[in-house]
Formats: sequence, C-alpha cells, structure tokens
Amino acid sequence: MSGVVNYVGRNVRIWHFAYVGDNVVIGDDVVIGSLAHVDRDVRIGSGTRIQGLVYIPPLTVIGRNVFIGPAVVFTNDPYPPSSRMVGVTVEDEAVIGARSVILAGVTIGRRSVVAMGSVVVRDVPPETVVAGVPARILYSREEYDRKRSAWESGGGAPQRP
Repeated sequence: MSGVVNYVGRNVRIWHFAYVGDNVVIGDDVVIGSLAHVDRDVRIGSGTRIQGLVYIPPLTVIGRNVFIGPAVVFTNDPYPPSSRMVGVTVEDEAVIGARSVILAGVTIGRRSVVAMGSVVVRDVPPETVVAGVPARILYSREEYDRKRSAWESGGGAPQRP
C-alpha cells in the first residue's frame, strides 16, 4: 500500500524545507519549523509547536499543546538496525528543550519538561522536570512554572536546572 493519506488541521503552518511523510495526522494550529522531518505514521495534536531541525520518526505520538525545541531527535529503534520499531509518546502540554534525544518507547508525561541537551532513556512522570545524560528528575512542573514566571517578570539571571 502506498500513497499519501494525511490529515492536516486548520491553521497549520509548515515552514521552509520541512518534510512530512505519508499517513500523518496533524491537528489544528500546529507549527512545524524549517528543516523539520516528520516521518510516516506520526500523530501530532492541536496547538503543538515543533521548532526547526527536529526529527520525528515513524510511530511517534505527540499530544496537544506540546513545545518541541530546535534539533530534538526522537528515536524508534532500541537496537538499530532492527526490523521492529516502537514509537515515543509525548503527552499533552509537555516541553522538550533544544537538542534533547528521546529514546524509543519512552513516554514523556503530561506537563513534564525535558531540559535542553538531555538524553531521556526512561519514562518521564507527569508534572516533572528532568535534565542530564541520562535524564534524571530535578523538581516539579510547579517549581518550573514559578522559575519561568520570575524570569519573564525580569527577575534576574536564568536559573539553570
């Protein structure tokens, strides 16, 4: 079976030189940045923002209102090159920082945050912030939101995870 069987919602913006494969479902109000690669058999929920140079392999499922920073790489093969693939699941309202790598089969929980440059090798619980190589839990999403609010209101230098 071949051919494009895609669904693209309303107000979707796909920037320059981005690739979208076959059998992809994209919800409303999604932005896909330049040079992003969305492979076949991917689901992207409404309100999600995917920055440039992101790689999303087959079988990935991304929830609603997710932010994926530049150059994030999702994987789908735990033992390359194998004939069996397993996707990554990113639940609603999660944030994934630039240049993070998410290993095959991992679930990023609802409203969790993956700090920039992290390598996520196991599931991330909902409402938590993880960072590092391999990623480990640092603190809660509530604390992250407090730090973000202080930064946005001019509260000095950014605090590192």
